[in-house]
Amino acid sequence: MAERRIGLIMNGVTGRMGMNQHLIRSIAAIRGDGGVKLANGDTLMPDPIITGRNRGKLEALAKAHGIERVSTDLDACLADPKDELFFDAATTQMRAGLIRKAIAAGKHVYCEKPTADTLEDALELARLAKAAGIKHGVVQDKLFLPGLRKLKMVIDSGFLGKILSIRGEFGYWVFEGDLQPTQRPSWNYKLDEGGGIILDMLCHWRYVLDNLFGNVESVSCLGAIHIPKRVQEDGSFYDADADDAAYATFQLEGGAIAHINSSWCTRVRRDDLVTFHVDGTHGSAVAGLTDCWTQARVNTPKPVWNPDIPQPINFFEGWQKVPDTQPYPNGFRVQWELFLRHIAGEVPDYPWNLLAGAKGVQLAMAGLQSWKERRWVDLPKLEA
Repeated sequence: MAERRIGLIMNGVTGRMGMNQHLIRSIAAIRGDGGVKLANGDTLMPDPIITGRNRGKLEALAKAHGIERVSTDLDACLADPKDELFFDAATTQMRAGLIRKAIAAGKHVYCEKPTADTLEDALELARLAKAAGIKHGVVQDKLFLPGLRKLKMVIDSGFLGKILSIRGEFGYWVFEGDLQPTQRPSWNYKLDEGGGIILDMLCHWRYVLDNLFGNVESVSCLGAIHIPKRVQEDGSFYDADADDAAYATFQLEGGAIAHINSSWCTRVRRDDLVTFHVDGTHGSAVAGLTDCWTQARVNTPKPVWNPDIPQPINFFEGWQKVPDTQPYPNGFRVQWELFLRHIAGEVPDYPWNLLAGAKGVQLAMAGLQSWKERRWVDLPKLEA
């Protein structure tokens, strides 16, 4: 039983998502638990070097989480043959260029989404990776949420019958920064810094819809800038010129219709920060981040419209909660372990790759085009 080291360059992990989900809850947690156990009895141990511009911040982060190596010279890291995998969770605008450099250096690639801010760049990355023969993956974390894993089980069981429609609600109120401090960084609301909820969230909805319900064939999307002034990190007001809400309808292969509202300008009165309500001929399901509820055809109440009396039916009572039948570890960590097994050769077919990432960018670009031109936009099939 041998321990196999895998050298890992981690870029952009001083930011909120990169630090919390990828470094602390994934790679550091894997290391703390003794690595990834392979089927042959060996252990795959990630050995990360974290990179960025601020050495002091990098060293403090490394010390806090048992990481031995830091660097402010990414080019030197890419040139070092002892590190075989490059990961990026930094800004979207820089991602395509960094991945190109990593591919040119012969590194395997794993990265956050969006993989690029144009479809042309996203497709080029997929083609370059294929030509180079490297292994590549893109974070598609919502597929690994407990709620969506339970929903996938419900779908696979046939409980819903033919799926008719999907209604998604995502978001919460992001404070402007004057009444209360904002809980998201200002770049999210600036076009010239890669902001915008359409580019961010439609990449997510592409892989959720494709993997659970059917390939997206067409989209109609309306964006909005509901809050035009926000407060940035230095306390000054700035013009928020990137969309902070999107209202999108999708036609799916097989005939189902999906509609998903994404908004940083909504107050939550639902089961979770994201919910998917799925209606089928034999039953329905509602999934959030961790839980999933179902209602069968025979348990469906029969309401009668009568606006003259208070509603006599409690519509929440007729749903059953899908039980926890297995442990559900952090979704980011689950996907990291799958990709590391892919690098080790234990998972030969890895579907969530740079081509899948390009499909997400394709939908985001189509959503922006639909908003601009006020029309439906079809999505042609992509190939690397």
